[in-house]
Amino acid sequence: MDKLETAELHLYNKKPKMAKIHTALIFVYFCSAYLFISACARDVPTNSYTTLGHGDATPNGSNFTFVCDSKRYSSLGLDMTKFPFCDKSLPYDVRASDLVKQMTLSEKVLQLGNTNRGVPRLGLPKYEWWSEALHGVSNVGPGTFFDDLVPSSTSFPTVITSAASFNESLWKTIGQAVSTEARAMYNLGRAGLTYWSPNINVVRDPRWGRAIETPGEDPFVVGKYAANYVRGLQDVEGTENFKDLNSRPLKVSSCCKHYAAYDVDNWKGIVRESYDARVAEQDMVETFLRPFEMCIKEGDVSSIMCSYNRVNGIPTCADPKLLNQTIRRDWDLHGYVEGSVQQGKVREAEIDKSLKNLYIVLLRLGFFDGIPQYSSLGKKDICSDEHVELAREAAREGTVLLKNVDQTLPLDANKIKTLAVIGPHANATAAMIGNYAGVPCKIVTPLDALSAYGEVNYKVGCGEMKCRNDSLIFPAMQAAEKADATIIVAGIDLSIEAESLDRDDLLLPGFQTQLIKQVADAAKGPVILVLFSAGGLDIGFAKNNKKIGGILWAGYPGEKGGLAIADVIFGKYNPGGRLPLTWHEASYADMLPMTSMPLRPVDSLGYPGRTYKFFNGSTVYPFAYGLSYTQFNYTLKSAVRSTHIKLNKFQHCYGIKYRAESQIPPCPAVRIDDMDCKEKINFEVEVKNVGDRDGSEVVVVYSKPPEGIVATHIKQVIGFQRVFVPAGGSKKVKFVLNVCNSLRVVDYNAYSVLPSGGHTIVIGDDIISFPVHVNFSS
Repeated sequence: MDKLETAELHLYNKKPKMAKIHTALIFVYFCSAYLFISACARDVPTNSYTTLGHGDATPNGSNFTFVCDSKRYSSLGLDMTKFPFCDKSLPYDVRASDLVKQMTLSEKVLQLGNTNRGVPRLGLPKYEWWSEALHGVSNVGPGTFFDDLVPSSTSFPTVITSAASFNESLWKTIGQAVSTEARAMYNLGRAGLTYWSPNINVVRDPRWGRAIETPGEDPFVVGKYAANYVRGLQDVEGTENFKDLNSRPLKVSSCCKHYAAYDVDNWKGIVRESYDARVAEQDMVETFLRPFEMCIKEGDVSSIMCSYNRVNGIPTCADPKLLNQTIRRDWDLHGYVEGSVQQGKVREAEIDKSLKNLYIVLLRLGFFDGIPQYSSLGKKDICSDEHVELAREAAREGTVLLKNVDQTLPLDANKIKTLAVIGPHANATAAMIGNYAGVPCKIVTPLDALSAYGEVNYKVGCGEMKCRNDSLIFPAMQAAEKADATIIVAGIDLSIEAESLDRDDLLLPGFQTQLIKQVADAAKGPVILVLFSAGGLDIGFAKNNKKIGGILWAGYPGEKGGLAIADVIFGKYNPGGRLPLTWHEASYADMLPMTSMPLRPVDSLGYPGRTYKFFNGSTVYPFAYGLSYTQFNYTLKSAVRSTHIKLNKFQHCYGIKYRAESQIPPCPAVRIDDMDCKEKINFEVEVKNVGDRDGSEVVVVYSKPPEGIVATHIKQVIGFQRVFVPAGGSKKVKFVLNVCNSLRVVDYNAYSVLPSGGHTIVIGDDIISFPVHVNFSS
């Protein structure tokens, strides 16, 4: 869970008199484009009616409507007209200020935790801020609970799995479904309106335990996921382009976390709470901060959570550069950090500002006034057929076909009558829904789903996930000897990779490798290997094993994962997912410690680069790898191959480092901060399905910088689209990309610059490439 660092908060009122709040938890929350600092009390109750934001939950629903309901005030013996904060004709900031001004200091203190205690004399009910919705409404956090009235919610695939779809519209649609269920549960008194999701930290190291929660290793892809999922959670239909973002209605409030440079949890005794990430500013700008910038600028997120760790000696939750300069000035997010917070002191006036921003968010959410279009949501909108089918579709779209020798897959249901279903994940239940999960509507295991296709002989092969003995391998071999086809479902789970649990290696645990090898050798018919994991696994032995005809990666596929796996294996669905992470060879983990933060190679220590952007060694499977049951051809139909930019007198050439043997352009680069960046790259690609099966293709576009620039990326994703193309058909895919965003380089001094010269646009795995020349003139 997202525990937050312990601190002591001193509150100063206008007089010298001082009050203290001990054992408080500080976290930074950016709401309505404002920063506020909230102290979160430790010991909050969970799983009872009293944990609800309004405290009016009943076994049959909720007695609460919204704060400023005149009937509610009458029932409390109060006259609502005497409270200006309930005057709907006033702006939100005026109403929020009035509410805070009416509180005493002691009352304000009680509103600073994640459990706001309310002010009865003002008719203000309590509210619980902490709920989670990483891939469905979760039971983590005291703001949400399940019971007989609401026993479950739709559990979508974990984020790493949905990210593999490379489908922006799917990400947003999942967010919309999750927020609908959240809002329905709120109406029924079982959930709040504020959700501390998504996790948008870039996976710098494949051993990180929380890779399961994230969209992968590319900062652009992570940022696009963030923007789309946040929009799905937050946007109220028809208000997406609201002029005043500080009063734009919210369906629920989303939180992008953990800001920033957080990707070490517990590795060889080094834990996140005390870890000091030594990060170059170049890497901060280029990798660690970019998803958060996109979350704010494109997603209009209403909250950012800071991280556990220090960065270069400073706790991220008390870093004035990260919280003031970067968030407020660079990204134009209006907020404040009071410097005294770092000293453990906050004046009452600053608490007033913080509380004001809290209540502006609740006003936007309809906590005070309601949002009529959501008032009818209820039990029928939770675990609906539409949402459950969406969970199945998301799992299918996120499935990645890694190997398919001689079209082993899909299996022919008319020919396959008996199946050996083997492995520690063959009958997976909880493992499929990962962490930060709620109670799923109805789990369908791989074993259940595969049983519909023939007579199944199930053997677990390993006593538990870590497979610490080989006693169950022989019965699995016997089953494979007799079956028409053998399906092995193996991998890892939360006992091996999870929050507070980083991996030591990239191997399958225990005797799993031996299980797979021996069962494959014994099998009579085709062998299919299905893998559960978030981080990559070195399965080179299976990739090169001729007896294993097909390999699928399913990630952690959610409550309908079993159906999705069976759909793919038997051809009801043609897989089109792509790996959101590089799958390294096991030796990679021996080359550098997890705590080495640089993305670029560290030549002096012999450390390789990290992520596909900076690593050029051999891999098991590269980033964005994925096969299909059909074949696609690409044709470049049109492209703009140059852009000429005339500089004004305030725009100056900027020197960047080139290798000694390189020819340096007269104007090597221009800082992007000095440009208006209106130039576009336009091109169109025709994708033709030349096979005999309908299928979806992910078109990934990269840019490569001009040759000779020192220590820059090898390539970077600048765009992607997932398109469905029927067999024999074709589809034209158009890209319009901003020149600055797509061709930028972050130099050693952490400046984002646009280099002149010959850039290269690469489509797919070098299927098509074409040059784009950038020219500057005075």
